[in-house]
Amino acid sequence: MTITAPLVEENSSFSDVDYLARARDVARVVESEADAIESAATITEPVVDALTESNLFWMLIPTEWGGGGLDIVTAFRIIQEISRADGSTGWAFMANTCSMAVAAGFMTDAGAGELFTEPTRAITAGMVVPTGRGVRVDGGYRVSGRFQFASGSAHATHIGAGFVVHDEAGNPVLDAAGQPECRISFLPREQVEFLGNWTVMGMVGTGSYDYVVDDQFVPERHTMETFSTVPVRPEPVYQLGLLGIGVGGHAPVALGLAERALQEIADITASKMRPGYDGPVGESDLFRLDFVRNEALFRAASAYVYEVYGDAEATAAAGRPITDAQRARMRQAATWSQEVAASVVDFAHRWAGSATVRTPSALGRCVRDAAVATQHALIDRMTLVEAAPAIVPAYRNRGA
Repeated sequence: MTITAPLVEENSSFSDVDYLARARDVARVVESEADAIESAATITEPVVDALTESNLFWMLIPTEWGGGGLDIVTAFRIIQEISRADGSTGWAFMANTCSMAVAAGFMTDAGAGELFTEPTRAITAGMVVPTGRGVRVDGGYRVSGRFQFASGSAHATHIGAGFVVHDEAGNPVLDAAGQPECRISFLPREQVEFLGNWTVMGMVGTGSYDYVVDDQFVPERHTMETFSTVPVRPEPVYQLGLLGIGVGGHAPVALGLAERALQEIADITASKMRPGYDGPVGESDLFRLDFVRNEALFRAASAYVYEVYGDAEATAAAGRPITDAQRARMRQAATWSQEVAASVVDFAHRWAGSATVRTPSALGRCVRDAAVATQHALIDRMTLVEAAPAIVPAYRNRGA
């Protein structure tokens, strides 16, 4: 499939564009390409073209650099819509846009501006956890390492590589707190060797390949502190931090999977007949009860995700620091939404019968994608345990 006309009209200002409407247009392209995306194990060219022409890749980049300058709730709703169309595409798109937002907000303006403005207009992907090694040299670092899970890398122009800083003698460099200094670098994809080993049960189309960086120079301006909590940009969205943006992006992917599962099972059961039912399965009281309970879970999770992220960004916009409790709730919402999505998708799978067994199947993809999405280390249930100390005290001694 090819796009015969740009999704954004010539001479129009991106600030005038309804990005959610553009996302719905792109979602139609994604749905038509979903089977091909799974076969190719990466987003296909028509979808990349659609995301590019609509400026959605750069939706969280500042407007002065030609980006959308969107707030986090609008950006997450767009990720949800793309994920509803196809989970793999939504995940890869999330990995691209969230890593770009982190780079724009926490890299120096000189470096980020160079990456994200014309003629570069970078799209980033890759692993930012400091598993590599970077030797400090004049003007930057020489980076090496083997990395995993480069979601969205097939269409990315620059690849992230997290590393621990070493001096020329090979010794780790320590920061003021006595901890190893860790940085994130972004390299042109030509400096990266991809291993092409993404053979998995779900999120097949994310192209989350392993890759190797072999002693490549990265200028200082194209790196940033891994654990920085202070953005260099003034836009409130960047005050959410690396975890708020990077981990938070998993929530709308989960919501998109749950939404699509509800849509698919409503259609499937409208005409599905089974022994023991007086008519179509979808008209039975048992199905209807199960459906409305799961639909309520989906809506509750959606409302909570957008409430906590919207509140946190509103706090930053008002010039106040985001509280520990707000940050804890962002982590809570990102993880809980995965659990809700897994439950909703499982409900749909059980009612679908053989409809999820045969391929290709949109609901079958949801089942496999949800099973993989819950395995990400940064939305492990332990994050709920870590969030609890900042959340529980608000419920103590309320009646005193």
